[in-house]
Amino acid sequence: MSLDVTEIFYSLQGEGGRQGEASIFIRLSGCNLLCDFCDTDFSGGTAMEAGEVLAHIRAYPCRWIVWTGGEPTLQLTDGILAFFRQAGYRQAIESNGLRPLSPWLDYTAISPKGKTDYAKRVNPRVSEIRLPVRKGDRLPALSSLPDAGHYFLSPVFAAEAAVTQVNIDYCVEQVKRNPEWRLSLQIHKLIGIE
Repeated sequence: MSLDVTEIFYSLQGEGGRQGEASIFIRLSGCNLLCDFCDTDFSGGTAMEAGEVLAHIRAYPCRWIVWTGGEPTLQLTDGILAFFRQAGYRQAIESNGLRPLSPWLDYTAISPKGKTDYAKRVNPRVSEIRLPVRKGDRLPALSSLPDAGHYFLSPVFAAEAAVTQVNIDYCVEQVKRNPEWRLSLQIHKLIGIE
């Protein structure tokens, strides 16, 4: 059971329904999308056996893994998820929702990027939807999205602080107009942690 791992780090979940919780992030390489606003380097990676990853993360006192990427469903299998569950870890995923999510996951966050109807057909129920939004983006109808415990608008952070603020202001206004949504800021970026 091998994975191409871009990085492993211990931090706080910076956004969404688990915001502020200590988490071990395992970033897997590769993605099935090329979003122009992506802020993550998911290229390359190092091949690691599941046992090597487990040995690495045992140093952290936390028992929450967040599988992220790129797109982690390109590599994760039920066997890998079962291995980490049997080792005592709860597992979350951050996915674009275009591939099926495993029932071995404890928390599922999807961030659909323009393909909401497809995401609903592939994953009819998830823990949260975290929709990246820039000024002027139209919100999809909730009926086109998977059923979720939480619906978040996440302003896209840009290289220029002024553009980021415009996106935040736009999301605030959208939440006020559409109260079924909640605002999710990327707190880890605002407070300067990984």
